[in-house]
Amino acid sequence: MIGLGIGVNRVKYKRLLESLTNSEAKQKGNFVATAELASRLLCEHLDIDRVTVLSWSKDQNIQFEVARFGQQQAVNRPQHLAEMSTYISELRTHLHIDAADAVVDHRFVELRDQYLLPNNIGSALDVAIRINGHIEGVLSLERIDVAMPWQDSDIHLASHVADQLALTLATNDAYQKDEMLSLFQSAIETSRQITLLVNLHQETIEYANAAHEQITGIARDKIEGRSLRELAFFKQHPQQANEVLAQLCRGEVARSIFPLSNHRGEQIWIKFFASQFMSTRGNHYALVSAEDYTDIKHSQQELEHLAWHCNLTGLHNRTYFKRHLDRMNDGAVVMFNLVGFKRYNDTYGHERGDELLVEIGRRLRHFTEAHFHSDCIAARVGSDEFALLLNNESVAELDANIKKLYQQLSHPVSFGRESVDVRPAIAIVDISSVASTVSPLTCADIALQNAKKKQGMPIQTFTSALFDAFKDDAELERDLNHAIRGRQFELYYQPLKDLQTQRYIGAEALIRWHHPKRGVLYPGSFIDIAEQKGLINTIGAWVLEAACKQLYLWQHHDINLSMHVNVSARQFFGGNLYEQVWDLLTRYPIKHRSLILEITETELMEDIRYATNLCQELADLGVGLAIDDFGTGYSSMRYLKQFPISKLKIDRSFISDLNSSHQSREIVSAIIAMAKALNISLTAEGVENVEQEVFLTQNFCHQAQGFLYSPALREADFSNFIEMAKAAAILH
Repeated sequence: MIGLGIGVNRVKYKRLLESLTNSEAKQKGNFVATAELASRLLCEHLDIDRVTVLSWSKDQNIQFEVARFGQQQAVNRPQHLAEMSTYISELRTHLHIDAADAVVDHRFVELRDQYLLPNNIGSALDVAIRINGHIEGVLSLERIDVAMPWQDSDIHLASHVADQLALTLATNDAYQKDEMLSLFQSAIETSRQITLLVNLHQETIEYANAAHEQITGIARDKIEGRSLRELAFFKQHPQQANEVLAQLCRGEVARSIFPLSNHRGEQIWIKFFASQFMSTRGNHYALVSAEDYTDIKHSQQELEHLAWHCNLTGLHNRTYFKRHLDRMNDGAVVMFNLVGFKRYNDTYGHERGDELLVEIGRRLRHFTEAHFHSDCIAARVGSDEFALLLNNESVAELDANIKKLYQQLSHPVSFGRESVDVRPAIAIVDISSVASTVSPLTCADIALQNAKKKQGMPIQTFTSALFDAFKDDAELERDLNHAIRGRQFELYYQPLKDLQTQRYIGAEALIRWHHPKRGVLYPGSFIDIAEQKGLINTIGAWVLEAACKQLYLWQHHDINLSMHVNVSARQFFGGNLYEQVWDLLTRYPIKHRSLILEITETELMEDIRYATNLCQELADLGVGLAIDDFGTGYSSMRYLKQFPISKLKIDRSFISDLNSSHQSREIVSAIIAMAKALNISLTAEGVENVEQEVFLTQNFCHQAQGFLYSPALREADFSNFIEMAKAAAILH
């Protein structure tokens, strides 16, 4: 032999075949791995661009790619062999097709447009992989963009490789046939699934594997060769078992899941699948496969419980509640939440908060079992929101039970030595009155917000008036967003008078909204909505900056005043008030302590530690701090001493009664005495007549503000008021 083709010599030829023949993949009959190895070796040792090994289906209808090495191809070979009759006939006759120019070779005509041209194939050599004269696949060698004849040595080598691939397939088939029966038998015997072979003619059990005894506790020799009626399925579920048998006799597939009592009396769940087949002798059998479904069934039941229940309280969850609510056209929804729960949760931690929710859930469950019908659904539908879905409750019964529920929920909760006051707010919605227009849960949310504002027992039944107010608030909320962007706000200023010197020493900045349709709106008509919808921080930041800027302008023009600015609880506890004030004082260098921030007494007490630290930091910046509406909250002198407070503002409710109420005069006198003892400045709000002013002056209250002096004024009017007051003071 002179050569073995281009670039291949006798030694390389021998090494290639030895590498393939002695490979572990071939010895084990691993056809895919052998095909991959053969493809790579041929590409490395012959002057070719791509090698592909294709396998044919047993019915000779489909071919699919097993391995490929070399250049990528744009499209794969056609799968359907029926479309390539000329090509297949040539392979069967000559065992290979060697095309110097594959595109023009008539033997490849069926591959020309679909495969050869798209992949730019020049010459191709396809060799049949045969076993006992039967083609099992094809070994394909291809050159890209090169048309040249194939050497005899190329064809010879490719044929040897194809033979090795055929031997690999034969080895694999032999292994499979030898092992299949024992593998099948071993698999069935070691399987954890029950396998039964049933003779449908005789209704007897021909075979049962070991799993049957492991799962049911009944030995196979107790059922093999015996009637189907001996099975626990027929004994415990005779009607269902007979229906299954009838299905199998009709040639239908049967499947089911059913409970069984095993030999120990425990309930287990069995899932089975059964189908009929016919033996070569014409006998009808059924193959039954069954498994122990107990763990899965329990898991499903547990998942179903988790899907419909709150994992903290054990009550139903919002999804379950809403699913049943959507099906109801009458009845009632009762919803409640815990006032101040978020603050409690943040202060004492989520673990303590969860303990409180668990106790509330327990109380709710026990109350519903004792007072409501059995079809009542109790659920936790939000963080601290709970709801009841009631049916067949009269109005009188419902009202009485809700009041009892409120009393039950309001009892303090004890954690060791500590006791926590619970403050529920409750909403009631008649489903039939709202179901056709709006979601009952939405109505409950609306009523709940109103319940929290009520004096006394916070229980609110939903009405159309509440809904109209809600829609009005929603419209106002949309307008608020436009107002923030459209500069519709303006600050008005109410003067503060020093009662001892009779001079005006400061101003309180009060926001006004120039609504394009409703005219000038006071804070009381929109601040609560801004608080609820998270807009208060944006509005508060604007007020604070506008006030600082105006104060700076006044002081720049030698108008020596202080500026009082109200700060909401959300703004105060929002986390960035200090940075905001620091930035404003940097941009507007106002006099020390001339900016005074006001926060209500109740809000200040919500988080004593945080409030104390923040107040001290603000005081260090040179900002004065005032407690607004003093006397209406629950602060004590001990807490007042902790805060670096520079001023108290007596709530207007005490001032308005000074002329007629001895009690109000005593309270105001006590507040004045306390402020003097703490060396804190004092301002009386809402002074409207001279008698009130005289009482305050005689009792040494420091400052006052109210309509007696002036309402809140626009900046230009306020400046004129101050100038006129100065001129009047000079004349006197």
